[in-house]
Amino acid sequence: MIKFISKSVLIAVSLFVTSLYSNSFSKVTAFGTSEINPPVIKTGADNYEKYLPLLKDKKIGIVTNQTGILSDKTHLVDFLLEKKITVQTIFAPEHGFRGTADAGEHVVDGKDPKTGLSIISLYGDNKKPKPAQLNGIDIMVFDLQDVGARFYTYISSLHYVMEACAENNLPLIILDRPNPNGSIVDGPLLEKEFTSFVGMHPIPLLHGMTIGEYAQMINGQKWLKNGTQCKLTVIPCSNYKRTMEYSLLVKPSPNLPNDQSINLYASLCLFEGTNVSMGRGTEKQFQIYGSPYLTKTNFSFTPKPNFGAKDPLYNGKECFGEDLTSYPRLKQLELKWLLKAYQNTSDKSKFFNAFFTKLAGTKKLQQQIESGVSEKDIRASWKKDLTAFQTMRKPYLLY
Repeated sequence: MIKFISKSVLIAVSLFVTSLYSNSFSKVTAFGTSEINPPVIKTGADNYEKYLPLLKDKKIGIVTNQTGILSDKTHLVDFLLEKKITVQTIFAPEHGFRGTADAGEHVVDGKDPKTGLSIISLYGDNKKPKPAQLNGIDIMVFDLQDVGARFYTYISSLHYVMEACAENNLPLIILDRPNPNGSIVDGPLLEKEFTSFVGMHPIPLLHGMTIGEYAQMINGQKWLKNGTQCKLTVIPCSNYKRTMEYSLLVKPSPNLPNDQSINLYASLCLFEGTNVSMGRGTEKQFQIYGSPYLTKTNFSFTPKPNFGAKDPLYNGKECFGEDLTSYPRLKQLELKWLLKAYQNTSDKSKFFNAFFTKLAGTKKLQQQIESGVSEKDIRASWKKDLTAFQTMRKPYLLY
């Protein structure tokens, strides 16, 4: 029988038990998916050992903006210049190279004050790089942070860049980034007659793909003009699963200030096609909604010009609605706020505008709402198309 145990042995046993106890708990990383000490996600830009050799001794064009950064927040353009890569031209999407322009605002060509590099806007009348703008470029690089919604125009810019590369025999390298709404595939599919810059392909409103996967689908489905395909290389993310929650390092555009707005974006952006504000001109863009024509509630806001909206809808007018800043994370496209606002608006004939069908990608959703179809039945009407889409996209998935 042991009558004495040394202090050092007791400490060792205690530490061992504590270790076992601690390791019985795992870190929740995504919608209930558990991993013990999950590895850090690396974006395509951070996997530079895979793309720097492809750029050596080449003159490159780069499609990027403020989201094109490495994990230490060094901008990709600055990083490439430090690595002695010859960057010839920057191509900037909607919101501009520094990401400060309003939605839909005309962005002019110019020069980057820091590097002196030429910047060509890919928004407005010049959505697709012209052959003259590609002169002298050997290879194109694309690095933009998407948010997974069909009407977020970075994937439309992707289409036109791919098309220009295919037509001018330029290789394209995409530095992939996680989709912060990557686990959600939902909403109506876009119908061909409603094709526009806010919806170019027959996909659901939330597609659940990264921009690299999406590029592979554009190529594979031959959606480019005349069915052409570009020479595409995707530098994938490391340690990423689409079920993971992913917090962006910087705002992807002026009116998506945080994770909550990005998660709510697809659901609330449908209000752009109505007479309801989704918070432009406030500090809670895409986290609140309301209008002067909705039933008065305890919550109201008054839009005023700010960094993301120089002349917001209902500028200076009190709007009544809901505050969703603390709403639990969405796992689907949420329709209840749209349906509720339609029911509570004072003049339903003025609720929708012509932009709604472009955002929805179909006339059917507006017709269903106006006819009083239930949310359950609206969702049921998407099921067949969503199943077909998920089957179609499988060959292009990387994660």
